[in-house]
Amino acid sequence: MKEKNEWTQTEYLVNKTELEEQGINVYLIDTILNPIEGADTMTYNPVALKDAPKGSYFIFYCDTGKASLERLDEYRKKFPEQTCISLRGGRGYWRPYLRAETLTKTP
Repeated sequence: MKEKNEWTQTEYLVNKTELEEQGINVYLIDTILNPIEGADTMTYNPVALKDAPKGSYFIFYCDTGKASLERLDEYRKKFPEQTCISLRGGRGYWRPYLRAETLTKTP
């Protein structure tokens, strides 16, 4: 479920909620200096990201999701103690009306 190379926005929202309920931090990381409106993003800064708790999830995004997916191996080497995933479709496919509270959990 969570150990994929890419997450859709829906997967991100559902998994983020589930992981945070387990005490695991999930960061949506902006690699293009263009935050997603209405989303809690963090600008890509390797020095600051090194301070994230071990076992955190880093979800990287760009405009289309292609560059962040291509760089996934680089991110995984740079942050071996974290789970690194690319946001499928990137910023371009983000739907501001889609929120975690509107999604139903699967039993």
